[in-house]
Amino acid sequence: MPQDNLPELLAAVERGEPGAFDHLVSAVYPELKKLAHFQLVNERPGHTLNTTAIVHEAYVRLSVSEGNWGNRRHFLRASSKVMRHLLVDHARKRNADKRGGGAKVLTLEEDRLVNADDSLAVLALEDAIKEIREIDPRLEEIIECRFFTGLSVSETAEALGTSKRTVERGWQRARAYLMSALNIEE
Repeated sequence: MPQDNLPELLAAVERGEPGAFDHLVSAVYPELKKLAHFQLVNERPGHTLNTTAIVHEAYVRLSVSEGNWGNRRHFLRASSKVMRHLLVDHARKRNADKRGGGAKVLTLEEDRLVNADDSLAVLALEDAIKEIREIDPRLEEIIECRFFTGLSVSETAEALGTSKRTVERGWQRARAYLMSALNIEE
């Protein structure tokens, strides 16, 4: 389905027309795959979820939501947020599975630390973003657009309905908060 039909598809989804959501997802499927790939870039190698699985799980979660997306960017931003939460949920489950269930106790070895999966890092990032949301919810939106969705400053400004300069300042502030919260030095 051509991209120029997206406003019509978004309106049809909002009206609750049967099959409209499926057509919308088909129209933006390549972009959803790119978003999922972008989300996985910072994950550990050999992650058990792949881009297709993430897109399909996001489809399921989005299909039961309200579906009030004003435009393409808003829909993609919402999709990206769902994908991020999906990866966080996956990391939490993976971490919980490691803490019990009759698992054999392992000793800490340096080479195991180097190869450890980064589910703790995903959870730490999510906690840092929650802290940022409490300070300034707009910064969370900027992080979602820039870091998780991969939008440029201009695209982020358009998606959030603000100026490029506001996004630049917010991104600088958000990065500083993240780096501080995650104990990262430049």
